[in-house]
Amino acid sequence: MEAHELIMLITVFVLAVFLGFELISRVPPTLHTPLMSGSNAISGITLVGAMLSAGADATGAVLFQIGTVEVSITSLLGFMAVVFATINVIGGFLVTDRMHRMFNKRK
Repeated sequence: MEAHELIMLITVFVLAVFLGFELISRVPPTLHTPLMSGSNAISGITLVGAMLSAGADATGAVLFQIGTVEVSITSLLGFMAVVFATINVIGGFLVTDRMHRMFNKRK
């Protein structure tokens, strides 16, 4: 990767951080639950991508070997992405369910 490509990627990342912060800070509290439900769908897509990455046949460097199984950096990072995306999806659904129960009519 050349220096100008790296600078471009860092610039896009920094702009995305600032834009994300500005968007999230301006969301009114009444919209947090619907946005949480929408982000769960996006996290589900992330989970599929993480599983594909974890199961990819990486030709990269082998970090360590367990018996006959070689663990590469791609599969390790993919596994970590699966774990974090799963936590995000489950946590989001729990929060959404709790918010929905708060709005149920009481008998």
